[in-house]
Amino acid sequence: MKKAWFFFSMAFAGMLSLAAQNTSYWQQHVDYTMDVEMDVKTFQYTGTQKLVYTNNSPDKLDRVYYHLFFNAFQPGSQMDARLQSIKDPDGRMMENGKSRIASLSESEMGYLHVETLTQDGQSVSFTEEGTILVVDLAQPIPSGGKTTLNMAFKGQVPAQIRRSGRNSSEGVALSMSQWYPKLSEYDFEGWHANPYIAREFHGVWGDFDVKLTLDKDYVVGGSGYLQNPQEVGHGYEAPGTKVKTKGKTLTWHFKAPNVHDFMWGADPEYIHDTLQMEDGPTLHFYYKNNPEIIENWKKLQPKTVDAMRFFSKNIGKYPYDQYSVVHGGDGGMEYAMSTLITGNRAFGSLVGVMVHEMAHSWFQHVLATNESKHEWMDEGFTTFISSLCMNEIMEQGKENPFEGSYKGYYALVNSGLEKPQATHADRYSTNFAYGIAAYSKGSIFLSQLGYVIGQDKLMESVRKYYEEFKFKHPVPNDIKRAAEKVSGMELEWYLVDWTQTTNTIDYAIKSVEANGNQTKVILERIGDMPMPIDLLVANTDGSQETYYIPLQMMRGEKDNPYPNLKRTVAKDWAWAHTTYELIIDTPFVEIQALVIDPSQLMADVNGENNVWQP
Repeated sequence: MKKAWFFFSMAFAGMLSLAAQNTSYWQQHVDYTMDVEMDVKTFQYTGTQKLVYTNNSPDKLDRVYYHLFFNAFQPGSQMDARLQSIKDPDGRMMENGKSRIASLSESEMGYLHVETLTQDGQSVSFTEEGTILVVDLAQPIPSGGKTTLNMAFKGQVPAQIRRSGRNSSEGVALSMSQWYPKLSEYDFEGWHANPYIAREFHGVWGDFDVKLTLDKDYVVGGSGYLQNPQEVGHGYEAPGTKVKTKGKTLTWHFKAPNVHDFMWGADPEYIHDTLQMEDGPTLHFYYKNNPEIIENWKKLQPKTVDAMRFFSKNIGKYPYDQYSVVHGGDGGMEYAMSTLITGNRAFGSLVGVMVHEMAHSWFQHVLATNESKHEWMDEGFTTFISSLCMNEIMEQGKENPFEGSYKGYYALVNSGLEKPQATHADRYSTNFAYGIAAYSKGSIFLSQLGYVIGQDKLMESVRKYYEEFKFKHPVPNDIKRAAEKVSGMELEWYLVDWTQTTNTIDYAIKSVEANGNQTKVILERIGDMPMPIDLLVANTDGSQETYYIPLQMMRGEKDNPYPNLKRTVAKDWAWAHTTYELIIDTPFVEIQALVIDPSQLMADVNGENNVWQP
């Protein structure tokens, strides 16, 4: 029998009211004021940074840490070493089978060095350790106290290697991400001064006030709101206004409120388009004046509107007044109020990368998880919601929009390389295992949660999670608790087994036999991870019905996912019992087939034993 498929649809509920927060929660705050000058010929820059740090923790702090990301792009760095030792290095960082970082010359490598640093006017002791600056404070910062750190720094933009850099493969001059000394986050777990080896980021919430001075021919776009449009020109000025520039440079002044990062891109050939949404932010598009890509970038713009509306409806309203899509980088990477994406792509690919990176504006740049520890929350949840978005705005018509994620996960299980999702992002043995765990298995965490609690309750949970934890640093327990509050179920087992172990799901139809005018079915749990069971009964007369077996430790039941079919709720299945007896009120001879989980949203690693036919 061909496996039964049911049309998979999301019932999007209305916005939930903001729930009361845990009063013990706290997070640090930082305000950056930076003034930077870039030499576009040498790709070297100098800057000053005033940083006002508010210690909202209950602890006295006598040390702080900064990230100096550009120091990773030097021969012999930890990023270089890891690139050379990992079994499947990132091809974007390799050339002729060797690390591109290892071959960087002195003028091509990246660096970021702090030259002077004071705390409230007093000199402090600081040590550069690769991509981390260790600072011993002149005076401890008391709980509830503030301090002001002033520094002068200098940097060199590396040849385009990973995410940020100069002269990308598509000709973009400056992709400026991870470019400034960035204060490390301190939270209830302590400091997160992770060296930049390969993966992603964690930052302190705050306000940015940034002035960028560079060659007057360059157009700049990225995070924040431009404060001086009449001074920079390049299409920002009012119609009919003539901008008179003095000298060879222009200063671009941006402010980005309540963010935890700041990115900018710049190029003398950028086309800059704007699109004002009626019910949303102003969209900015910066892309190279390349005839081969212009048509696609024009077509991208209404799709960006569609994506913004989709995410605002189904997660929560986008909280800023602008969003920028900037041509640059080496693929796609999310930043505050913006993204860097490569632009020379087929149209579908261009929309796909825009959609994925825009979705990160919710799952990372508003719901700011620690990506080094919980990368599956931002990458996985983004993959989940962007799969739904692409299915709608690109009219893909997929019955299961997450099919690719499931295929990736099964490949990982069969490879023997899987590690728990709780593994630190830099500790995976292969990029393959990291990628599938973060993106595919992370996506399945939500799509499968919909199987457990119901699709309407899943989307309610996502919206509740957003409302309760926007502009915070949520952890895995927070999405679990949101789903528990919405569904009324206990879900600790789900979070633990799926994210902290490599336990797999494998249920089977062990035997089917006549039982008078009924049919006795023996189901078997083979894998270690428990799940509730939907069993489809297809009869010879063409009728169908389902039997639902709740998992006892859930302490609850989901609504009927197939309202057009009769459903019988059977007794709970306790996990320790490896078999379960189900009596079906249909004679054996009238049953055409039985199917475990017709939606195929339960990530059962062996689908062959989920179907029975006489």
